[in-house]
Formats: sequence, C-alpha cells, structure tokens
Amino acid sequence: MSVEIVKVTTKGQLRKFVTFPIDKLYKNNPYYVPSLVLDEMGTVDTTKNPAFDFCERDLFLAYKDGKIAGRIATIINNRANEIWNQKYARFGFVDFIDDYEVVDALFNTAEDWARSRGMEHVVGPMGFTDLDHEGLLIEGYDRISTMSTTYSHPYYKEQIERVGYQKEIDWVEFRIPVPERVPERHLRIAKLVADKYGLKLLKFDNLRQITPYVDKLFNQLNVAYAPLFGFTPLTKKQIDYYVKMYVPLLRWDLVSIIIKIDTDEVVGFGIGIPSLSYALQKSKGRLFPFGWFHLLKALKGKGNKVVDLLLMGVAPEYQGKGVNALIFSDFIPSAHNAGFRFAESNPELEINNKIQAQWDGFDAVNHKRRRAYKKKI
Repeated sequence: MSVEIVKVTTKGQLRKFVTFPIDKLYKNNPYYVPSLVLDEMGTVDTTKNPAFDFCERDLFLAYKDGKIAGRIATIINNRANEIWNQKYARFGFVDFIDDYEVVDALFNTAEDWARSRGMEHVVGPMGFTDLDHEGLLIEGYDRISTMSTTYSHPYYKEQIERVGYQKEIDWVEFRIPVPERVPERHLRIAKLVADKYGLKLLKFDNLRQITPYVDKLFNQLNVAYAPLFGFTPLTKKQIDYYVKMYVPLLRWDLVSIIIKIDTDEVVGFGIGIPSLSYALQKSKGRLFPFGWFHLLKALKGKGNKVVDLLLMGVAPEYQGKGVNALIFSDFIPSAHNAGFRFAESNPELEINNKIQAQWDGFDAVNHKRRRAYKKKI
C-alpha cells in the first residue's frame, strides 16, 4: 500500500501527532525521553504559543498500511528570515519508521510546502524558537536524553542524508562531574571579578523575589544569544509563556543571577533544574494518573543525581572576564549539597568556544552531538 500523507487539522489528529513517538516508535526505548504531552500540545498549538505571532506551521502525519508511520512539522520563522536575510523553511518534530517510502513522502511534502511559500532552503530539525528542540542526535545513542533534547534512532541520520540534506551546524553536549567543592582558582577569580566590576550574586526563595529580574534576565539572554545560529529575540509574550512553563520546575538553590550593583542590571545567570529524564519515562509524558508523582519526586531531588543546566549566559561585555567563575562559586556547592553528582550541559554550538572553555578543569566529557541539516530546494 502506498504512503498517505494527512495534514493535521483536528485536535484528535494533533494528539496523535504528539503521542506517536511516545506510544509507538520509542515504546520501551531506554534512552528516549518523552516531552510532557500537555506542553508539546501547547507548543504546536497556533492559538497558545506566542511564537505564532511571527511563525507559520503545518503538521503532517504519514500513514502506511493504515497505521501512523511518521510525522513532520513544516515551519517558517519570518522573524528569523528577516534578521538573517534568508528564505529558510524549517522541518521539526520529525519521527519516522525506517522506510524509504515514508521518509520520501514526508520530506517531499515538507519541501513542496516550503517551495510553495517562496522559500529557497529547508533546515532542521529545528523548532519555532531556540528554546524548542534543535538538532538531530548523531552521536550518543547509548545515552539517555534530557528534557530539553530529543532522541532519534541511528537510521534517521542515514535517511535524512539519503534524501539530500547536508550538515549545516552541530551542537555538542557535555556530562560534567559536580565537584565536592569549588576549585580554588574559581574562588579566587570570582572574588576578583566581583570586586573589580562591582558585581553581586543574588539568590531567591520564591517567585515574588525573582520577579523584578525576570525581564532583565531574558533581555540579557536576547543580547547574549543574538549571534548564535538562527536565534531570534524572545518577545514579552514569549518570555511570559516560558516563565509560566518553567518556573514551576525551578529549585531556587539552583538559580544564580549576577547583577551590577550600581545599576541593578543583570550581567550573568545560571539556572539548573533536577533531571526529569527518568520521571518523564515513567510517566510516559503524562501528568495523570500518576505522572505528577514521578515528576514531583525528581524535582525534589530525592535519589536524583543529575542536574540539567537549563540556561546560562553572560552579557557580551563581560564575557571572558570571569563572570562564569562567580556563577560556579554558588552553583557548585548548591548542587553538591543537594545531592547532585553530575550536570548535563544541554546542547552548545560546536563553534561556541567561549561556552565550552568554561568546562576546562571539570573533567567534562563530550558525550552527545546533534546536527542541523540544510537542503536547497
């Protein structure tokens, strides 16, 4: 039977699109970590995600022999195209069985969609913004994913390259042992930097305390991440959206914000969350009936040895001046005292030497690699 491509138009189809990899393709896979279904439903919902103020998308399901065999999202980020002066469409949320007909049908559909809208290239896997999943796993198939990344079978790489896609850029991920104490070098640099530039480390106990700094933090993130591949600044609506999504997951002992004392401006930040990978596996991406229990247990850190480095950034004018040491001087003892023994860096662009240099001296291991592909259409 030939492959049938169906455009997602109903809520029922949307749920099938989101749950296909969880319930079918990766069922019982020890390394795949499902997204929280409610969050992913919201991410691709044009009425809920503020990214659709400047993004377009369509979602497609591939059926073979009457069963779902693949999915793909087609995306145009108009703001990114304007900022980077390009005509790119993106593919994302891509999953498929190892079948030539299915893969050809999915990518032909995506390319026809992009071509019909005047695009000249297709890149991916990418999402609507940089806070969505990016890149295809190409190394580290025997390592469990984080909440912020996706797993993929090794055949994905072969199939995507077979249909004409070539490397655009890679991200690397590090597993970093959490030291028992802050290295002496970092303590020394942290004090020097704080004194020299008039910086102060802020800690928080609740949302009310951090609220005055939320917009400042994200504004600084927009500045710090501006040169990075495909980045588009987050709008106020997006900031509010992500705050609502991620703040409930925060442990305040793993949040560090550095400010300049005389101006109160944010010049650096580090935010970690306890790894939710195993909890999401146990819950199969659902909160109910018992998923909330697994997630809550992981967030409290009981028996959880891994912390995910969710966000880290330093203002461009302070990069290379030791502000990271000030962040680490707080984060390391906080993480170790809470029982965490390893940190996951999450994806970092392979060309971002500054961010990778901060792991020098920590016995960090580059254990995963992801790739964005591009094809001229």
